[in-house]
Amino acid sequence: MAGTQNKNTQQATPETVWALLQEVAASQKDTDRQIKELTQSQKETDRQMKQLRQEIGGMAHNQGSFAEEYFFSAFDSGKRNFFGERFDSIEKQLKGHWEGENDEYDIVMFNHESVAIVEVKYSANEGDIAQVKKKAGTFRVMFPGYAGFKIYLGLASMSFPEKLERKCTDEGIAAIKQVGDAVVVNDASLKVF
Repeated sequence: MAGTQNKNTQQATPETVWALLQEVAASQKDTDRQIKELTQSQKETDRQMKQLRQEIGGMAHNQGSFAEEYFFSAFDSGKRNFFGERFDSIEKQLKGHWEGENDEYDIVMFNHESVAIVEVKYSANEGDIAQVKKKAGTFRVMFPGYAGFKIYLGLASMSFPEKLERKCTDEGIAAIKQVGDAVVVNDASLKVF
């Protein structure tokens, strides 16, 4: 046993050091390759996520456009007796600009003394009420020719939770929803803004 050496306790020679350096270099090349593959995989994942966000945004936009068109068509097809009044004209996506401020109104109906502003959502939520109420103030600024007109507000949605409908009517805003093939307007507690 005295003549045998343990492999682990061998003296380092230039050949063994060289072999060890070659193993480390090969291992480093393999690590670099794995990092490069991971980086490429991450870039592909980022690209796919960006594409998915664009597609989801496009679907949401399409749903919103569908809802706007649905309610606009319902109001425009002779069913303009809303808010206890008859409206003579209707506009969609009316844009207003005033002193650096901009706003857009989904549906606006007019007669000789009143304006009805309807904000349209595919699926409304409670946060939309504040947005609708803000429209009355911005409309008066953006369109000063209607300053003396009564302004009525409505929130229209394809999906309208009952609690949200109650909240709208409590705030004096008409709740407008799709029920089957009909448009139902709950304007029982409507107020002038």
